[in-house]
Amino acid sequence: MNRSIRGGSKRGAADEHGAADERGLQHAGLTEKIIGVFFEVYNELGQGFLESVYESAMVLALGEAGLDVAQQVQIPVWFRGQRIGDFRADLVVENVMILELKATRALEPAHEAQLLNYLRATPMEVGLLLNFGPRPTFKRLAFANERKSIRVYARSSAAGEDSHA
Repeated sequence: MNRSIRGGSKRGAADEHGAADERGLQHAGLTEKIIGVFFEVYNELGQGFLESVYESAMVLALGEAGLDVAQQVQIPVWFRGQRIGDFRADLVVENVMILELKATRALEPAHEAQLLNYLRATPMEVGLLLNFGPRPTFKRLAFANERKSIRVYARSSAAGEDSHA
């Protein structure tokens, strides 16, 4: 399911959320708004539901907050110039931020690695891990586009080129 909801926002994402704040955090205003919605959803539903329930609630609440949100967004993964698969981002907000939702006891390093890989595969630089576990927790991750370029190193043979001498 790839569902998109258009919120009532009158201003574009770059105008309202794109500028960095005084600490240099990209999309700081958008991050703050999403985290506020996250706590609203958590306070209303509590813990114990499947991720899909929280995902649907977040789509509704983010739309009501005036944000554009797309659900289960298919994003291709490329390797050596070939499309090798796809992943589905739980939510993409304002076309600039990936939200990865969890309903686990605690966030783990594997969850962070998952979101970082998602960010690496897209031009989006900021993502949020939102955990609807026993305690609501979140983590903001950033991966700058200039760090995403694939580096190609010239490699020599393991045997070496002058091993024939």
